Amino acid sequence: MRQAGRFLPAYRELRRKHSIQDLCRIPELAVQASMTAVEALPGLDGAIIFSDILQIPQAMGIEVRFVASEGPAIGSPLTTEADVEALKSLEPERDLRGPIEGIRMLRREVEGKMPVIGFAGAPFTLASYLIEGGPSKDFLKTKRLMCSVPGFWAKLMAKLADAVADHLNAQIRAGAHIVQLFDSWVGALGVDDYGDYVQPYVRSILKRVQGAPVIHFGTGTAALLERMRDAGGDVIGLDWRVDLAEAWKRLGPGVGVQGNLDPAALLAPRPELERRVDAILDRAGGRPGHIFNLGHGVLPETPVENVIAVIERVHKPVQSPKSAGEKR
Repeated sequence: MRQAGRFLPAYRELRRKHSIQDLCRIPELAVQASMTAVEALPGLDGAIIFSDILQIPQAMGIEVRFVASEGPAIGSPLTTEADVEALKSLEPERDLRGPIEGIRMLRREVEGKMPVIGFAGAPFTLASYLIEGGPSKDFLKTKRLMCSVPGFWAKLMAKLADAVADHLNAQIRAGAHIVQLFDSWVGALGVDDYGDYVQPYVRSILKRVQGAPVIHFGTGTAALLERMRDAGGDVIGLDWRVDLAEAWKRLGPGVGVQGNLDPAALLAPRPELERRVDAILDRAGGRPGHIFNLGHGVLPETPVENVIAVIERVHKPVQSPKSAGEKR
């Protein structure tokens, strides 16, 4: 999850020279940012292209600024159906050259060593940014428009779903071995609202994505796991708020799981960190289909050596009371 970031000295050095926008927009810089993680964290099983989920709205004509200590800010939040109709159609190869060409270049860089991972934001998360104007704690504007102006919501979600599906397919054509759909804020919804206002659009995306496995991820989604599974995806990402074994049981056979170490655990003393890693591996029980990962992004305060320790712990056969003599 978010390999390249503020916890890596090489990435911070790169950011002193270039804006986030440039790192996302210029393929050579996107690859350079991606490689900061590959080079600093030996043992990684994949390389994630450096990008940002709000590149899709930008390519559709939305002004996006990144404000220090606040995050992304939308220049003119959407409020009417006319605003939605004014959004441009997306052509990924033309409008999103940074991640698309970046994936081609990154694949050449790591060919034979590890797979390349692409990603895109899901429609609800993108819509919430476009309506709220930035991050939100309660998503009241989004929920109000979702429930009270159905024409607005349906048009916006359909446009975003088309753009996301096209972007993910373009990444696969460019060489991504696997892609992930990020629905970072969908946990703000109840089960019925998810089913009525979000699931149909996610399902339409995941039916259209072809040529590579898809990880379907959200945060705060303990109540939504079955609905997310039904929407589609080869792997369901789990945040740290759910028990991995219980969540996997709920999801049933035929689907993998990703997760789900609390990112804050990376700040713990080494014995406690290793205990938590072991607990997740024990819950997975060595079953095929588990991708060990964090339950969300790496925190800026994280010591690099702790991330390396987790990678080594996951790959090293360890004896424990529950799995003595078994390789993980």
